[in-house]
Amino acid sequence: MKTDVESLWVFALAFKFKSLFSTNFACFTLLLVLTWLAINFIFWAHPGGPAWGKHKWRKFISIPINKPIPGPKGAPIIGSMKLMMGLAHHKIAAMAQSFQAKRLMAFSLGETRVIVTCNPDVAKEILNSSSFADRPVKESAYCLMFNRAIGFAPYGVYWRTLRRIAATHLFCPKQIKASETQRLEIANQMVAIFRARKSDFHVRDSLKLASLNNMMCSVFGLKYKMDSYNTSEMDELRELVDEGYELLGTLNWSDHLPWFAEFDVQKIRFRCFKLVARVNRFLRRIIDERKAETAMLHRDFLDVLLSLQEPDRLSDSDMLAVLWEMIFRGTDTVAILIEWILARMVLHPNVQERVHDELDKVVGRSSEVTESSITQMVYLAAVVKEVLRLHPPGPLLSWARLAIKDSIVDGQNHVDLSEVLGLSCEMASPLKVKVRPRRG
Repeated sequence: MKTDVESLWVFALAFKFKSLFSTNFACFTLLLVLTWLAINFIFWAHPGGPAWGKHKWRKFISIPINKPIPGPKGAPIIGSMKLMMGLAHHKIAAMAQSFQAKRLMAFSLGETRVIVTCNPDVAKEILNSSSFADRPVKESAYCLMFNRAIGFAPYGVYWRTLRRIAATHLFCPKQIKASETQRLEIANQMVAIFRARKSDFHVRDSLKLASLNNMMCSVFGLKYKMDSYNTSEMDELRELVDEGYELLGTLNWSDHLPWFAEFDVQKIRFRCFKLVARVNRFLRRIIDERKAETAMLHRDFLDVLLSLQEPDRLSDSDMLAVLWEMIFRGTDTVAILIEWILARMVLHPNVQERVHDELDKVVGRSSEVTESSITQMVYLAAVVKEVLRLHPPGPLLSWARLAIKDSIVDGQNHVDLSEVLGLSCEMASPLKVKVRPRRG
């Protein structure tokens, strides 16, 4: 009997201990959750949102205390991610106006701290500073090999080498002059297609095809007829470029929420790897065919890269990245700019009329427009520059910069290594100009 009593006593104590442990564990877990929520609320309450609050909490001893840069708080944890959906540059410009942030505005994208400016003087200061020579590399840009190409390569010896190669062998006056015939041929093909159309059509499709044809000719020496472009090779190339632009332009939450990156919920990493495999097969086939040629039949950018000697010689993987970027970045940007020029002239018939008058005066109606005559078309050049100001291709991604060292922006605002500065909002904001009466 004694044994039974002792056993019951032991079991009762064990059960009571288990009950107390469960209760204490639940209370402890609840306390942790409430503490985490309270801390995140404190971070969120800081001007610019949670990422800025967390940064100031960590650095308040080592960094001089300045007046906070104005900006929206956004939502706890995710910050102002909704600003980057849709026409992000318009949303950011409207937000800056609502906060009266005339020079700088701060906001958070998850864990990423962002500063934007709508002021041309501040933008010029940032663009001319070596402290902001790098670009923030998105996961999609990294997976698509752009981190080894000119656009996203980190500032340093490799980046300067790529810039020198491109400036010397692709964008030099001699090479541009040598490729004038190909551009004139593509332009004539495009005009012929426009004239042959009997119904409405999308101008951008033809412009993208012309830009892609021009880049393939400059980079690989390959020519395609625009009126017979339904070939498997051209179709595949267009699919690669379109897929790349879609991936690069998609807001990837993994870029700004590190704890979210492991899951790849949006399947962006998966799609990038599939696309890169296709790009590698496409480009390697062209490179292998060129290497197998015995006679020098071309003198394009691919030949230049293959003929480079040490220390400028690129590895095969770096060569693929550079060639892929040339095709990718030289297609949509040009097409979008020309489309905006045409759209603006449709909206402003008086501007269109003046461009026509200048063409009649400089070229005439019976002659073809050549690139040598373009230098005499002052008004057309002004139209192109104004459209670039109003509608820059890639208004956020193209102008984003990453601080590579601590620096001062706008004379007082301290920027540390991990802050991203976007330099383009709604570019239709008027700049400071001196107006002179038009003559004639």
